[in-house]
Amino acid sequence: MDRKLDHTSSYQRIGPSQFSDLTGFYDAQKAPANLTETRRRVDAFVNKHSSTGRRIVLVTSGGTTVPLEAQTVRFIDNFSAGTRGAISTEQFLERGYAVIFLSRQYSLLPYSRHYSHSKNCFLDFMKPDGLGGITVAPQFTPAMLKVLEKYNSVKQQGLLEVVNFVDVNEYLFLLREITASLSTIRERAMFYLAAAVSDFYIPLGKMVVHKIQSGDGALHLELDQVPKVLSPLVKEWAPKAFVVSFKLETDPSILISKAKTSLARYGHQAVIGNILSTRKYHVILITNEEEKDIRLPEKEADAGAEIEGLFIPELISRHEEWIRQASLQN
Repeated sequence: MDRKLDHTSSYQRIGPSQFSDLTGFYDAQKAPANLTETRRRVDAFVNKHSSTGRRIVLVTSGGTTVPLEAQTVRFIDNFSAGTRGAISTEQFLERGYAVIFLSRQYSLLPYSRHYSHSKNCFLDFMKPDGLGGITVAPQFTPAMLKVLEKYNSVKQQGLLEVVNFVDVNEYLFLLREITASLSTIRERAMFYLAAAVSDFYIPLGKMVVHKIQSGDGALHLELDQVPKVLSPLVKEWAPKAFVVSFKLETDPSILISKAKTSLARYGHQAVIGNILSTRKYHVILITNEEEKDIRLPEKEADAGAEIEGLFIPELISRHEEWIRQASLQN
């Protein structure tokens, strides 16, 4: 039985969207409570590194939830743990970038990812020292020390600014604010949009306030399409920046055509195409000029190498050329 109750009821049948554009989305949705403070932090971060001429990349990471109620109990999610974003952030930092890491709360973080989502309990890496304290077990010390030294160096230089989101609404508001700040450094800004952003959502004005009750039969929902943010980001918000998007598919036969369609539609600089089952060791870097197949050899993967270490340098090389071409035009 379909549930067809009004907005004052516990249930609601969701109808077609009354907002077909991004402006309507921002006007109708509620901004995150921390938006002003986040903008202040990001502005300070950008100003600090802008004064030194350092390049800055925004890395978006993890999945976005879609709440089904205003007081959220149930939500729609995806499988993304933020692995690619966390690994990529480390790669950018090691190559001289400052990074704004717009990340799903509780997803993988750079550096701590090596231990926070380990198959072993984190406590297995430590042992009592016999003096009332703890120490790292000897077999883990060299690897942990290497990660710790990198993390401390990044922290001391203030090269990483972490901003968290949970749902798609927070993500889109935060992305717009961060983009406005990053646009001030023009070509030296890179956008690396690796977050798994929801394609559909329930507008605030159509969302029930209280928990949807069970026991009355099937629940039927119609979700509105999330407005596409890439086009205004590229053409209006940060038109001088170097922008990279991701295209994940399960059907290899449509991957390149979908990526090229995206480049033509939105006008950005590169797409990283990957297939769900092979994404950890095979990607295709797609631009208007080329399709570059990038594979991580099996021996290197077995030794702990990650494919981001192969394609991040490719993107950086293209970003450097983007900056160089801009300087020639000025």
